Amino acid sequence: MQYRRLGRAGLRVSTLSLGSWVTYHNQVDTGAAREMMAAAFDAGVNFFDNAEVYAGGKSEEIMGAALKALAWPRLNYVVSTKFFWGLDRAGDAVNRKDTLNRKYLMQAIDGSLQRFGLEHIDLVYCHRSDPHTPVEETVRAMSDIITQGKALYWGTSEWSAADIRAAWEIAERHHLHKPVMEQPQYHLFHRKRVEEEYARLYDDIGLGLTTWSPLASGLLTGKYRDGVPEGSRGAMESLAFLRDGLTNPAKNAAVAQLEPIAAELGGTLAQLALAWVAKNPRVSTVITGASKLSQLQANLGALELLDKLTPEVMARIDAVTRLLAD
Repeated sequence: MQYRRLGRAGLRVSTLSLGSWVTYHNQVDTGAAREMMAAAFDAGVNFFDNAEVYAGGKSEEIMGAALKALAWPRLNYVVSTKFFWGLDRAGDAVNRKDTLNRKYLMQAIDGSLQRFGLEHIDLVYCHRSDPHTPVEETVRAMSDIITQGKALYWGTSEWSAADIRAAWEIAERHHLHKPVMEQPQYHLFHRKRVEEEYARLYDDIGLGLTTWSPLASGLLTGKYRDGVPEGSRGAMESLAFLRDGLTNPAKNAAVAQLEPIAAELGGTLAQLALAWVAKNPRVSTVITGASKLSQLQANLGALELLDKLTPEVMARIDAVTRLLAD
């Protein structure tokens, strides 16, 4: 396993990491989570991603129970969570959903710590931006969470470059803890935010990236070329909004053109897609997901393709995918 610094921070995270979105509680119980986390850890993975909203808090509970059973030294792993959507979304749910106000954030961190059974969380993210709360209020609350020892680093997820810079400048001006990392979606068909919009932030403020959806929710595995397979993410009613993208004819045709490239390199389509994301030096870690151990093991094999992604190979991949990317 290779390790990279989280942007300009001193913390080092594994190039591939393991996330719990969709899978934990819905497809993976505590026993399976423990088995896959143990296998990932044995392979060198040290970062495990989560969020308050995943499975309505159950994902944090499952990961917390797995961590307790595994009993790793606390210095040996990095855990994250994210706040914004809230757990109680019924009705108006004032101050309980879709917000980054101080009241919500200060209570959200306590709830996550309780569900995880941890004394602190390593990385906490603002899961989306909040146009109704002053950025300074959010920055001060996140900085206070770190000052209180409840988290070690904070960052953002799917924020605009302008909002990230505004938050960083507020923290700089008031001598507060600055945002260190951003968690954007990044894959062969979704690239412009990482490669263009954020381009100046990497050097200007030392932004690190913990990217999600490297396989485009499974599109880049090739499984959707003939429709939506039973038991796949695309078949889940809670993720019905993904289906049009997963069955897009042009993108699936491009995926078919990538298959011989992957085969030439001795890998699978999924491994090629994962390695492509990891090839970007601005990416600190690529968050992978798996509902079974065999998927996890296959994903970890992507590291073997990294050195094979020569400029020539990258150009071939680019020729197939760039015009279809947003």
